[in-house]
Amino acid sequence: MTVGEMSGVRLVREHTVLSVVAGSRAYGLDTDASDVDRRGVFLAPTPLFWRFDKPPTHVDGPEPEQFSWEFERFCTLALQANPTVLECLWSPLVEQVTDVGRELLAVREAFLSRHAHRTFTRYADSQFRKLEGDLRNRGEPRWKHVMHLLRLLASGRHLIEHGEPLVHVGDLRERLLAVRRGEVGWPAVERWRAELAGGMDAALAASPLPDEPDRRRVADLLYSVRRRSAANAAG
Repeated sequence: MTVGEMSGVRLVREHTVLSVVAGSRAYGLDTDASDVDRRGVFLAPTPLFWRFDKPPTHVDGPEPEQFSWEFERFCTLALQANPTVLECLWSPLVEQVTDVGRELLAVREAFLSRHAHRTFTRYADSQFRKLEGDLRNRGEPRWKHVMHLLRLLASGRHLIEHGEPLVHVGDLRERLLAVRRGEVGWPAVERWRAELAGGMDAALAASPLPDEPDRRRVADLLYSVRRRSAANAAG
């Protein structure tokens, strides 16, 4: 079977190993109007990599608000401390998980490192600059985006301090929803942002996170699942 014969949609439908609810519903920030954002990981059959046309690294769909990564791409991003990908591994709303998906979840701590401080901070800074542009050009920022920026910083601070990301916001829900409704002025937003970023910086020296992720452990898992997939195809 060629890559063309096995479309991205089919790969997601037939080879997903982990599917979670992400976004506002996972964060505990959903409202009646919130969509259901799904993020997943699929394992493309190993023989598909033996051809010139490789399987896709990610697939958008097949359902609205659904996005999936191929297993190796997901692992690569997680090793780089990509915030969105890491939060998939800690989502409290797991909708589908296979044996391979459980193996992936079992090594989730191997992806974590102090590199998260840089990735979370850089992403938050880039988003904050966009929001400042909205403030200058439109007179106000997109408050939903402001809420999610602050939530991201809270998650990053929790990760640096405690060794795992904060997905469900818990007691921060009402305060963050007030930001979304535009009830918190921009000066207060800036103070909260500075507090969260400063807390992340201060916690770094004593963080329980290792300096580097455990690439060997992740690589061993990737090799194992690729080998088993090839063996199943040879059948």
